[in-house]
Amino acid sequence: MAKRILLLSQWFDPEPTFKGLLFARELVSRGFDVEVVTGFPNYPGGKLYPGYRMRALQREVVDGVKITRVPLYPSHGQSGARRALNYLSFAIAAFAYTVFAQRPDVIYAYHPPLTVGVAAALVRLLRRVPVVYDIQDMWPDTLRATGMVSSARILAIVGKVCGWVYRRVDHLVVLSPGFKWLLVARGVSDHKIDVIYNWCSEAALAAPTGALPAGFPPADRFRILFAGNMGKAQALDSVLEAAAILRGRGGRVCFIFLGGGVEVARLREAAAQRGLDNVLFLDQVPMEEVGTILRAADALLVHLRKDPLFEVTIPSKTQAYMAVGKPILMAVNGDAAELVREGRCGVVAQSEDPHSIAAAAFALAEADESARTAMARSGRDFYSQHLSLNAGVTRFARIFARLSGASAEAA
Repeated sequence: MAKRILLLSQWFDPEPTFKGLLFARELVSRGFDVEVVTGFPNYPGGKLYPGYRMRALQREVVDGVKITRVPLYPSHGQSGARRALNYLSFAIAAFAYTVFAQRPDVIYAYHPPLTVGVAAALVRLLRRVPVVYDIQDMWPDTLRATGMVSSARILAIVGKVCGWVYRRVDHLVVLSPGFKWLLVARGVSDHKIDVIYNWCSEAALAAPTGALPAGFPPADRFRILFAGNMGKAQALDSVLEAAAILRGRGGRVCFIFLGGGVEVARLREAAAQRGLDNVLFLDQVPMEEVGTILRAADALLVHLRKDPLFEVTIPSKTQAYMAVGKPILMAVNGDAAELVREGRCGVVAQSEDPHSIAAAAFALAEADESARTAMARSGRDFYSQHLSLNAGVTRFARIFARLSGASAEAA
C-alpha cells in the first residue's frame, strides 16, 4: 500500500512557491499517496485569486495530488498585525483539519516555523505522526539580518519557539551545510538533519521563450548578468563600484542587472550619475523568458552583503546559474562560494569588495574560451548530480520511506 504523505504548506500552486505542485507530483510518480493541506491562494497580493472564494474547506485533485484548502485571513500588505493574522489563521485552520483528518504516515512541513512548524509539532504530539520539517530561512537570524525585526526580546522569543519546534520534529531538512552547523551548535542532533539543496525551475530554463531585450550588449563585450531581486541584502553598490574600476581600465566587461526590487531606482540613478556606460538595467521578465537572457550572458553574478547569516545561505539563483550552464562569479562568502569551488564552475570574489569583484570579472573575461566552457559543463554536471529536482526528491523519498516504516511499526 502506498505511503501517505501529508504536505503542510501555507503557499501552494497557483501561488508562486518553491516546493509546490512540482514536488508533490514527483512524489506521486514515485508511489506515494500525497495530500497537500494549504490555504486559499492570495500570495503575494493579499487578495484571493480569481475563481476562488473563501469557504470552510475546498478539495481538488491535480495530477494525482489531493489538495485540501483551509480558510485563512488573506493579507500580505505592510500591516504587521494583518500579516501576523494571515499566518496565525492558517496555522490554526491547518492544525484543526490535520488533527482530525485521516492519519498520514508522515507529515512534511514547509516553512515558517512559528506557524506551520508549531502546527505540525502539535499534531505530532497528539497523533504520533513523524514530521519532517523543511527549514528555508534560519529564524531568528533571517529576521535580524533583513531588518524585519530589531527587538532583541522578540528575536529571543522567536529563537525559543524555533528551538522547541526543531527538538520535537523527527527530521530536519536544510538547504546548506552552514544551516546544519548552526542547528548542531544550538543543540540539535546532527543525526536528525539532512542537507538537501534546493533545485531550480528546470522546465522554464530548459525551454525559455521570448527574445533578448533591446539594447542587450553585443558579443564583443564580456557580459556579466545579475538576475533577481535587487534589495538591501544584495548590496549592489559594490558591483557598481567594480564596474567603475573596470571602466577606468578601459576593459570590455559590462554588468547587466535584470529584475526588480526596492533598490532598482536608486541604483539606476547612481549608475547614471557616474556615467557608467558599462552598466545596463533590464526590467523584470516572466520566469519563462529569464532563461533566454541568462543564456545570452557570458557569465552570471551572485552577490549578497557581508553577514554571518549569508555565509551559511546558498542563494537560489546559484542553482539556476549552474543548470543553465554559464560560468559563475560568486561574490558571497561561505557556503555558496564553497559550492562553486566544489562544482568547479566559476570564480569566487569577496562580498562587498569592489576590487575583488573587479579582479574576478577581469579574470573571467581574460580566461580562454575553453576554460569557460569547462566551467559551464562542470556546473551543469554538478547540478544534475547533486542539486537537481531528481536528486532532491530522491533524498526526500528515502527519508519519507524510512519514517513511514517506523510510523507503521509504532502503530
